[in-house]
Amino acid sequence: MNKWVGCGVSPLNEAPGSLLEKNLYICDNRNNAILMYKKLYNSFIERKAKGIKSFAVLIDPDKVTPTEIADLTAKCTAAKVDYIFLGGSLVITDHLDECVQQIKATCEIPVILFPGSPSQVSKYADALFYLSLISGRNPELLIGQHVVSAANVKKSGLEVISTGYMVIDGGAPTTVSYISNATPIPADKDDIAMCTAMAGDMLGMKVIYMDAGSGARKPITESMIKRVSSQVEAPIIVGGGIRDAEKAYLNCKAGADIIVVGNAIEKNPNLIKEIADAVHSVPVNA
Repeated sequence: MNKWVGCGVSPLNEAPGSLLEKNLYICDNRNNAILMYKKLYNSFIERKAKGIKSFAVLIDPDKVTPTEIADLTAKCTAAKVDYIFLGGSLVITDHLDECVQQIKATCEIPVILFPGSPSQVSKYADALFYLSLISGRNPELLIGQHVVSAANVKKSGLEVISTGYMVIDGGAPTTVSYISNATPIPADKDDIAMCTAMAGDMLGMKVIYMDAGSGARKPITESMIKRVSSQVEAPIIVGGGIRDAEKAYLNCKAGADIIVVGNAIEKNPNLIKEIADAVHSVPVNA
């Protein structure tokens, strides 16, 4: 394949070292750099296009010891978990960097930061979900905190994945709803969820993250996921209240592209294999 395709010009008949040739070389290098920089986002897009479902284990740095991290990464590797999300609504400890480094040292699974505040940034991760709470009306979580954190995030060199974050009512107050000071989308208002996700998608959010929150009594319904996925082109991440393999499977069938489980795995790490098998068993597009 001609490496110059997409640059809008052809290097044919140009003398070696000419200005055009140099510009084409810069163009090619820049395009390749962009593709490499968006490695994880591109994996989301490619897997969605093929109908391949993914499973992510969410680890809260406040709730794990080095020994537990080693055990979790071993189980994740054995189960062929696709991604590890790292973060929490608070993260009151100061060992985020060490946590990321230990995960990276013990497995090859990509680590994506799932920050609850601007301070939750580690240059050792592979990427960062840059969350904008599109389901709420708190301006600080729509853009305010992003302005504060922008320089540090840019400096980190992380792959930044802009994320339309939607909090869905899971039947009980959760940390995320308390911290965000935002009213969750009612669990039975599929159309509100759909229109919110559509707005985020059309505003350019790269992924839509639907979350019932850690400790939710009720997970997001399949009908809501189906409604959202029918109108949104961006990859859809679903988490919160998922406690078993069957629910993870049904959410994937409804249209979720990535299933995230954290709280249930904290209580029973053996669920990693069961849920991973269920998610990966969803039929792929022909």
